[in-house]
Amino acid sequence: MRNLPLFVLALLLAAARPALAQAAPLIPPTKPVAGVAQEEWSKRWWRWALSFDDEDSPVADRDGRYCASGQEGAVWFLAGTYGSARTIRSCHVPAGKTLFFPLINYITVEPDDADESCVSLKQRAARLVPAPDALLLEVNGKRFAGLEAHRQVTRRCFHLSDDDDTLAAGNGFYVALGPLKKGRYTLNFGGILPGMSQAVTYTLNVD
Repeated sequence: MRNLPLFVLALLLAAARPALAQAAPLIPPTKPVAGVAQEEWSKRWWRWALSFDDEDSPVADRDGRYCASGQEGAVWFLAGTYGSARTIRSCHVPAGKTLFFPLINYITVEPDDADESCVSLKQRAARLVPAPDALLLEVNGKRFAGLEAHRQVTRRCFHLSDDDDTLAAGNGFYVALGPLKKGRYTLNFGGILPGMSQAVTYTLNVD
C-alpha cells in the first residue's frame, strides 16, 4: 500500500514522451551548485518565489508565461504550485543553466503580531514535512529514485527579502538538474505529504 500514492501521482503526471530525449544529470543533494550549497539555494528559491505579486507569480502561473521572471545567474528556478491541482507549463530556458526546484516544500514565517524563535520556526517546518507518501521526478521518460535523500532543511533562519526582517524557515525536497544541453525536455515532478500534494509538468525548450 505504501506504493499506491506514487502510482497515483505517476498517473496524474502521465505525459507523452518527447521525440528526442536529452540528458539531464541529477546533482547529488550534498553537492554545491555554482559554488553554493543546495540548502542555501532552497532559501533563495523561497525569496524568489515570494518576491512576486499574485497576478504575475511563477508559482500561481498556469501555463509558464512567467517562467523567466526574476531569473539570473547560473541557476534557473522552476516553480511549484499553490494548491494541489495538476499544473502544465512550457517555457524557454537558456542552455547551460542548472535547474533548481522543489518536489514539495513548506515554509514557516514569523507571525506579524509576535516574535517567534528560529528554533520554533524550524520545528514547525519539520512537522509540516514528515516522511512523504510519494516523491516523483521524471525527465524525458527517465524516473529517478532515492529522492528522499534530497531533503533540504534550513539550518539558519532567513529573511524573506533584504528589506524585510521577518524570519522564516524552510523544509522540503528539492532537486538540481543540469547543466542543461540544447534540446527539449519534459519534466514531471511532485510529491504527496499528509496535508499537501503537488503535481507539475514542464516542457522546456533549451536553446
